[in-house]
Amino acid sequence: MDIGLKIRLLREKHGLKQINLANALQVTPQAVSKWEKGANLPDIAVLTRIALLFDVSTDYLLGLTEAENGVFPATVFCSGVTHFEKRSISTGSKELAEYTNVLFYDLTESILKFDGIPVKYVGDGFLCFFSGPDHADRALEAAIHAKKVIYQKDLVLVLNSGNIYMGLIGHPRYAARDIVGEAVNRAFLVMGWASRNCPSGIAATDAVMTLAKKPYKTIPHGGVQVDLIEEKLDITEIDIPQ
Repeated sequence: MDIGLKIRLLREKHGLKQINLANALQVTPQAVSKWEKGANLPDIAVLTRIALLFDVSTDYLLGLTEAENGVFPATVFCSGVTHFEKRSISTGSKELAEYTNVLFYDLTESILKFDGIPVKYVGDGFLCFFSGPDHADRALEAAIHAKKVIYQKDLVLVLNSGNIYMGLIGHPRYAARDIVGEAVNRAFLVMGWASRNCPSGIAATDAVMTLAKKPYKTIPHGGVQVDLIEEKLDITEIDIPQ
């Protein structure tokens, strides 16, 4: 099996479009298309990033082994809306759907602008991830952009970096692409604390800020106790530039 076909099968297995894979690797969609058609091959540096993204070895991509599995480093980006439960009780079903659709549209456009990959929408929640070069900075920039263009003071965005698993989750006939792992769980657990303690609406864990290379206007919250997490966390609130 050639490299291009393996890349296509891995991409399709994980429910990614060519543009999603291109964004994750920080290459052009045309480059991905050429690989899959066998018209070109990724260079060594990009081949390594593909292996990391799909948690396979470069030997697997080169056809030297058949082992593969699905874990890679990324920055998880999740959102929630404070007091959404109250809104859902007092709002009609169709009106609530229209509200969330507008919110999710603007959120998704913001993360796509910085090459994030959408995963799912549940209730008031949105989950996506950023991988590849500078994934922490791109996630931070997407969060800042989203808060600037979405005039919702109740919108809370939480970022956490770490290893995640991406694959199909659920009954084989109804399975959907999802991401799971401690990095995802921690992001959602921090959400409750952030909704009460971060007026700017953006909270990033120390794992994100350690990877970030660009300067940001921040408000540190040290030694934070988050429900269901044993150790205390250092959480950084991102102040939004005016």
